[in-house]
Amino acid sequence: MRLGGIDTTSVLGYASPYIVEPGGRISFHLSSATPREVDVALVRVRCGDPDPAGPGLKLLPVKSAIDGRHAVRHQPIRPGSCAIVADRGALRGLAGFSVGAFIWPTMPGAAAQTIISRWRDDSQAGWRLGLDADGHLELAVGDGKGAVAVARGERTVTRREWLFVHGAYDAASGALRVTQVSLDPQAGRDRSCVGRAIARVGIEWPDDTPLVIAARSAPDTTTHFDGKLDRPRLHRAPLTADAMRALCEAVNPPPGDPDLAGAWDFSIDIPGLSIHDRSANRLHGRLAQIPARGVTGANWDGTVNDWRSLPAHYGAIHFCSDDMVDCAWSPDFMLDVPTDLPGGYYALRMTAAPPDGDPVESYVGFFVRSPRGRTAAKLAIVAPVATYLAYANGALRMDQVHAESMLEGLIVLSRDDLYLQEHREVGLSTYDTHADGSGWRVSGARRPILNMRPRCNTFNYGNDTHLIDWLEEKGIAYDLVTDEDLHRDGLDALRPYRCVMTLSHPEYYSREMWDAIDAYQRSGGRHMYLGGNGFYWRIAFHRDLPGVIEVRRDVTGVRTWEGEAGEAHLAFTGESAGLWRSNGRPPQRLVGVGFDAQVFDRSAGYRRMPDGEDPRVAWMFEGIAAGEMIGDFGARNGGAAGLEIDRADPELGSPPDMLLVASADRIGYGGMPAPEEFRTFHRGLDGEQNSRVRADLVYFPTANGGGVFSTGSIAWVTALSHNHYDNNVSRLMGNVVRRFLDPAPLP
Repeated sequence: MRLGGIDTTSVLGYASPYIVEPGGRISFHLSSATPREVDVALVRVRCGDPDPAGPGLKLLPVKSAIDGRHAVRHQPIRPGSCAIVADRGALRGLAGFSVGAFIWPTMPGAAAQTIISRWRDDSQAGWRLGLDADGHLELAVGDGKGAVAVARGERTVTRREWLFVHGAYDAASGALRVTQVSLDPQAGRDRSCVGRAIARVGIEWPDDTPLVIAARSAPDTTTHFDGKLDRPRLHRAPLTADAMRALCEAVNPPPGDPDLAGAWDFSIDIPGLSIHDRSANRLHGRLAQIPARGVTGANWDGTVNDWRSLPAHYGAIHFCSDDMVDCAWSPDFMLDVPTDLPGGYYALRMTAAPPDGDPVESYVGFFVRSPRGRTAAKLAIVAPVATYLAYANGALRMDQVHAESMLEGLIVLSRDDLYLQEHREVGLSTYDTHADGSGWRVSGARRPILNMRPRCNTFNYGNDTHLIDWLEEKGIAYDLVTDEDLHRDGLDALRPYRCVMTLSHPEYYSREMWDAIDAYQRSGGRHMYLGGNGFYWRIAFHRDLPGVIEVRRDVTGVRTWEGEAGEAHLAFTGESAGLWRSNGRPPQRLVGVGFDAQVFDRSAGYRRMPDGEDPRVAWMFEGIAAGEMIGDFGARNGGAAGLEIDRADPELGSPPDMLLVASADRIGYGGMPAPEEFRTFHRGLDGEQNSRVRADLVYFPTANGGGVFSTGSIAWVTALSHNHYDNNVSRLMGNVVRRFLDPAPLP
């Protein structure tokens, strides 16, 4: 169908790994429901932003063995998290049985859901405990010969209320029973009830069928459960509800019970990808699509807020039917990355010209990091891949009602936006909420990421490529490392470089990343922080899965959702989540400035401040007249200070030797302070009257002849190309880069 313009979504894909070193191998995983063939080419990304207000799209062809026409196929995406226990003899040998768990449903009545099952859809054989489409608890048993019996509770369950649920089948009598017990039976919350039915006696269960928690296998998992599940148990006898509840209440069930088929304890190894069975059968399982762990269980009483302090109170997992971390698509072809390929942003370009649609031009973005131990330049740029992952496939432009008021204008939706609106199965960003209202806490790279590639919406990735374009234009040699390299390799990733640049929006940082930057600065490195709202949220990378991060939002900071009470510690590491400022590390301590406001309606220029006349920084302003406004132009709303901005603050750690050389302090009423910047509401909070709403440009020397230069604005790099790169932002940047690459100690 023709919509007019470039079709960016008919072919999608991802690269694995998404960060590769020269000499490594990368596989491309593609999918298309329409074009059956695409022409592919490898390109080096100099500028990925098609906005005509900037330097424009600049993609440099790189000859490779994968260039040419390739067949593509449709590969489905199967979202939804669950736990899968492989088929074992202990599961097959059941005659009658009981199954029970504590549940906290978040979308009852939306669709049929499964709590725990060993069931085959194709033959209608097995058993499953779940919720019907209206939200009634039900236990179904099928004999595989067409007979399916269902016991169903009389009352629907309530959203976001803990229940004990129980189902039992008596093989001798065929009696089938479900029981639900409200754990807080007051004020209209009591949903306790019982349901009964008669099934065939002596049903034999199917072989080769896994036990699945929070879904059922058909053979792909389906009817996923939304909400928390805590302490599921499976017993080989039709116990009463009270007896089964006693088994579920016990974190450590009675040892040596030969009839206890399974007793899963989700509080064991919370950072991991497995679930552990405390019964003698050791029916351990694996998790699919990384549901949220380290969440409060039915027994959490507020005694602690850190799952590491009392894991037994964090024995739940929050499953979501739209969890998506890994598409698990088959690879289509592989690229052996040449050993001499320079580090940088790269992309696989995919084009097609369908006779009945718009021309297809789609991309898969990836990064070639410069080889370890073989640096080609004294300057390195640090690609903020953690931030790209945090923002991956953000749907805020469609979902947030205040988006247009922030912009003071109408939103123009792109083809990528339209695709996300219809294809949420691709997985959203950590700014979005799941269908059940909970926040997206985990993001991974093994899925198409529409806003981490050329032609994407203008934020983060597109803005960052403005800096690459400028470096190429000025002939400044650079290497590329990623912040995931900082996380894995620490200071070693930066040690070879005399100067490093962090880009327009390095917002999400793990402790390891922060420590690497800090140690680099302390050891005499020179750091140019060229953005705003950097070093803001504390995150963790998964210990076993590269390219997977976790974000938890607390009750402060600019946030689009808040986590549940007691769940502010990262499941991947146990560390306190939230803002780095709340963790005792305000960004001002690292780079002199820290986030203070958003301003999306217009951008401003910087005025020289008295410190800007200090002889110690005269080199910085060579070629720039005194009193000259700096950056009162730019591709993002007409200024170099905009979008998200930072200010210096000694109270938050800006160093005493820092020089505040310029400031953009005329932001206007569109500048809205971050929530942590004010304690009470009053008139005059916005950038029209609030002196704390500003972007500060600072410099300070560090130990061993090093130094830090910070611009405090996301829009900074998007002003570099103004007037064919002949402007005072470009000039100032050139002065700083040259001085920072000069081995002489900084003043």
